Amino acid sequence: MEKEYVKGGEFLIADATTAEVFTPEDFTDEHRMIGETTKEFVDNEIWPQLPALENHAWEIARELVKKGGDLGLLGATIPEEYGGLGLDQTTGVVIAEMIGRAGGFGTTFGAQTSIGLLPLLYFGSEELKKRWIPPIISGEVVTAYCLTESGSGSDALGAKTVARLSEDGQHYVLNGEKMWISNGGFADVFIVFAKVDGEKEKFSAFVVERSENCRPGHEEHKMGIKSSSTTALILSDAKIPVTNLIGNVGDGAKIAFNILNVGRFKLGASVTGGCKLAIHDAVRYANERHQFGKPISSFGAIKHKLAEMAIRTWVAESITYRTVGMIDALIGDGADNATKLQSIEEYAVESSINKVACSEALDYVVDEMVQIYGGYGYSADYPAEKAYRDSRINRIFEGTNEINRLLIPGQLMKRAMKGKLGLLQAAKALQDEILNPQMSFDEDTSLLAAETKLAQNAKKVALMVLGTAAQKYMMGLADQQEVLLNCADIIMDAYQMETAILRTKKYAEANGEEAAQSYIDMTSVYCNDAIQRVEAAAKNTIAAIAEGDEGRTLLVALKRFTKNNTPINTIASRQRIAATLIEANTYVF
Repeated sequence: MEKEYVKGGEFLIADATTAEVFTPEDFTDEHRMIGETTKEFVDNEIWPQLPALENHAWEIARELVKKGGDLGLLGATIPEEYGGLGLDQTTGVVIAEMIGRAGGFGTTFGAQTSIGLLPLLYFGSEELKKRWIPPIISGEVVTAYCLTESGSGSDALGAKTVARLSEDGQHYVLNGEKMWISNGGFADVFIVFAKVDGEKEKFSAFVVERSENCRPGHEEHKMGIKSSSTTALILSDAKIPVTNLIGNVGDGAKIAFNILNVGRFKLGASVTGGCKLAIHDAVRYANERHQFGKPISSFGAIKHKLAEMAIRTWVAESITYRTVGMIDALIGDGADNATKLQSIEEYAVESSINKVACSEALDYVVDEMVQIYGGYGYSADYPAEKAYRDSRINRIFEGTNEINRLLIPGQLMKRAMKGKLGLLQAAKALQDEILNPQMSFDEDTSLLAAETKLAQNAKKVALMVLGTAAQKYMMGLADQQEVLLNCADIIMDAYQMETAILRTKKYAEANGEEAAQSYIDMTSVYCNDAIQRVEAAAKNTIAAIAEGDEGRTLLVALKRFTKNNTPINTIASRQRIAATLIEANTYVF
């Protein structure tokens, strides 16, 4: 961690270069090979079994988990000493993206490889690692993660489940009930969070094997992801050896929240995979469906939908791999587990951005997919209906999108106060710029110059609004949720704008501007629309936090920052994007 690296959240106050940004075009042959292997596994093994899984054929789910283990997909990023392949985090994200094509089984896979496994890897004793990790990544043992309770969702520390030490000091006895347990119906072992002696400061994590005293409840009747098992977990005097404590007493919050960071950037990848599959189906249907004597893909309204679906998917993919690229760059070669976890935690802000932006991109894509299918989109005989239902949970998984939105500015401010991020200095410099604006006559004619300026200005708007809010509310800022939610939206758009620009520039540098035309179109349209969202969110927020001369000064600065001097023909750009999709009859970007 001593080396030079891009700090978490630094994108907001420093301009990155194309060399610093990892993109899907940078995949190694190994990344591509594993991605193709995973795609074949999903398409050939999982998809044919989804109808049975929707009817809760959990013996088939176990078989598929085992097949994933045989292919090495469950332990791709796990060190070789525990039976894994020891590959980088990017490989794990590539796999997660392809598993995103698998509907509800993706939830089964995610619980097995992420939240149900990583507490052991990063916090477990050597004894627990050697006991449980090899059979979990081989697929012989199915695992589950048990944090939520009926009265404690986002407030994880409000849990009521209790662990008490036996009189002889050799066992913990757990009592309580957990909810929404993915893999609950057929898991062999559970990562359970409980309070030792019922004390909040002793919130801890344990490995608990399935037994009569640790058993699942009935299957939940869910709106979506029906091909995954979701149950309660009932703990009734469940007795476990003291060696099944993960980490130390009181480490529960640290374990839970660090593991959720991993789940967040991987969820961003899996929903991106879902986006691509939805577009594939929507384009094919639009080409096949005829109305008024021609395919509906020839109509402008449908082209607009397909193009916007592709834009949001491509941007989601871009931020997903930029984020994991920074994580891998910081981890480096030969890092131990502590360094890996510290590297992942460094980019908690970016991971939350991925989770929110990508899950909302998928919701947009599948909603428009239903619309393209029309009445058939509402029929369970067509893929749009299932995609629509399965998508919705992603805005709740891994911390709700509201919680993650609050975390984005909250984590930035926290890092700034600890001196880990020069946010305060940047805000001071911006304040000077607002009070003493300078005329600029620099005519940059390079690729995406106007969009680059808009992205830089979007970051300034984020700093301006967040800084003003921090000055007004000070220690009470955390209670101003509406303000923080708006700040998060501005920050997210700034990150996505910059990432799209850098990916396009990098591709154009390597392949020429003509080859990059689709990327240029998608970036231009995204930035054009994003700066309008930034302006609206900032204007509403300024009205709430500043009055009089201060408010007028901020609004003048906002108008200057969000002014788009070179508006583009977004209709023509979208038509070109749609034409590429329609001709290819699939998602191709």
